[in-house]
Amino acid sequence: MENIQTSRRDFIKASGLATFGLALGISGFTRDAALKKITPAILRLEINPFIIIDTAGNITLVNPRPDMGQGSTQAVPSLLAEELEVSLEKVLIVQSDGMGKYGSQTSGGSSSVRELWMPIRKAGAAAREMLTSAAAKKWNVQVSECTAEDGKILHKATGKSLTYGELADDASKLEIPKDPKLKEAKDFKIIGKYNKRLDVPERVNGKAVYGIDVDIEGMVYASILHSPAIHGKVVSIDDSEAKKIKGVLQIIKTERTMPHRSSEAVAVVATNWWAALKGKKALRVQWDNAGYEKSLTTASYFAQTYEAAQKEGINFEEKGDFTAKYAAAKDKLQAQYETPFLAHAPIEPENAVVHVKEDGSVEIWAPVQGPDWALRDVCGYLKIKPEQVKINVTLLGGAFGRKAYHDFLLEACHISRELKKPVKVIWTREDDITQGPYRPGMLSHLQGFVEDGKITGYHHHAIGESIVSQVFKGLKDDEADPWLSEEISTGNNKYHFSSASKVSWTHVKTDIPVVWWRSVYASNFGWGQECFIDELAHLAKKDPLKARLEILPDDRFKKVLETLAEKANWDEKLPEGTGKGIAVFKSFGSISACCITVSKSGQGVKIDKVISVIDCGHYVNPDNVKAQTEGNIVMGITAAIKDGITFTNGVCDQSNYHQYNVLRLNETPAMEVYIVDSGAVPGGVGEPGLPPVAPALGNAVFAATGKRLRKLPFNITNLA
Repeated sequence: MENIQTSRRDFIKASGLATFGLALGISGFTRDAALKKITPAILRLEINPFIIIDTAGNITLVNPRPDMGQGSTQAVPSLLAEELEVSLEKVLIVQSDGMGKYGSQTSGGSSSVRELWMPIRKAGAAAREMLTSAAAKKWNVQVSECTAEDGKILHKATGKSLTYGELADDASKLEIPKDPKLKEAKDFKIIGKYNKRLDVPERVNGKAVYGIDVDIEGMVYASILHSPAIHGKVVSIDDSEAKKIKGVLQIIKTERTMPHRSSEAVAVVATNWWAALKGKKALRVQWDNAGYEKSLTTASYFAQTYEAAQKEGINFEEKGDFTAKYAAAKDKLQAQYETPFLAHAPIEPENAVVHVKEDGSVEIWAPVQGPDWALRDVCGYLKIKPEQVKINVTLLGGAFGRKAYHDFLLEACHISRELKKPVKVIWTREDDITQGPYRPGMLSHLQGFVEDGKITGYHHHAIGESIVSQVFKGLKDDEADPWLSEEISTGNNKYHFSSASKVSWTHVKTDIPVVWWRSVYASNFGWGQECFIDELAHLAKKDPLKARLEILPDDRFKKVLETLAEKANWDEKLPEGTGKGIAVFKSFGSISACCITVSKSGQGVKIDKVISVIDCGHYVNPDNVKAQTEGNIVMGITAAIKDGITFTNGVCDQSNYHQYNVLRLNETPAMEVYIVDSGAVPGGVGEPGLPPVAPALGNAVFAATGKRLRKLPFNITNLA
């Protein structure tokens, strides 16, 4: 088996799926191949950082946001193409390389379209105006007489036309307009319209290049043995058996560098991946776990969060004197809602190819969420300058936040620096799940009261580890975490509590590595917020929908909930043992609401249907909005009813998909997704559909069974 080199792409091709080609480039590999076809006589002119037009008429659009499945390879260039008046079928799309001229290049926080909506459109509009001005000058006519259409500038009065390629040289010499005129929404041809994802065929037929597909001449493979207790140190290495394996070249002590600390590890370097993996399994390493058997446990962590719930937190906001009014209230409630640590577990595990060369320069091929952040981290780690680094960003086979955390990339940098060879590091699934980083487990301590049948008081005390603190070291001891506090603030959720409201925070630290996970803190705190609002509605003897509408003065929130009520037929009479639950949450600039219907089944319930409504403002492609929301529904249900991550005696209890389950196709309920066209500024799409899912399910379970669930995950088949 040592000689078997079958890759994912070879397997797909051998399966008979490599039938259709695609002229749309995705990665740096496609870019380089395309540029080699251009003869030296042809000028490649950068109209602005995002648009390159050569004198033969070839158009290249630069996508500054890596694609991990969310569709940025089409969504972001669509903004350019709309204003440039070209169709995506006729252009080459390449990925940015981390250099500063492209601005922010990290895919995360559902930010691609909402942050680039104006800058990228302006880039396209500016290029269009420059090309139009160049044509008008050639023809000696007024700019107003010229129009852009399908990669050409037209002068309809005379029938003359010039391609962008013919105008590129002259246009590139003009000053870039600072305030170009943008198209009105009514004139959009691409934005807001259904368009086929042109990148899909390559992903099906095996042509698409993911990080795990990269094969560089002279490359060696490294499989890394990490400490089971994550932060353990190497005491001794017995590599005698590993060295006997054919293909094993070298065994070296290496390091895993995380934002909050570094750990030691051992790398087996081999001529092929199978040999490296076998060598890793043959290693015998003694670890010093530095007492983590006692301190690194989820049980002790959550015990600390529940202790903190009995004390005052640090105030983020308070309107009215909540403590006094809660003490005096007649009809009041308090409860704790818990969410577990979660792994990202993308289908493509962490991997990177790095070549640290003799001259100190570095070339990288990797599935990273942000080449700009990767460039920063690599330069900081190797102590080199940005101009010494070339980053080739591949497609990402899933990420959900994990691949913006560059420990795996820095491992490859360390090993390549030692060997002065291109090294391909691949984490196993076990590495991925047992080593983290994870979504932090969190606790919501909630209090509230009702007066005259209306919810008028509410306090959300958020408790747990802080990403701002652990990853960025940016939280003072007397400061409430601004990320999560803003997420649950009344300014974000728009609930108006007429008597008093409060948001507070307590920091409970852990050495379990944490980082953002799909929808970040919204997935933690939407669970508590929206289930507790239901509890208060029942205390007020109010229908949960009506109770929300009473305290939501915001028209956009109301429209989303009213649309949900209509599409889910909220007021219908349900048979015995069937229940519906709703939830609404705003995150990343978008408002999403969910209604789930469940019915009793044995000792548990069955999820019958999920209806989701999203108002994300202006969007690029409705099909992609629906696809991302469906993905959020699946991931949201998984987070509610499947396994969380737990640590016992310093070691993660889960190691692979058999212990860290995901929702299967046969378990997936019927889903419907509806978009509210508000025309507001663009919000996120990749994450906002997730936070309302778990609380909608929890509220549905209560409606069907009378059982109130406050801890995730729960066993949906056995609620006894």
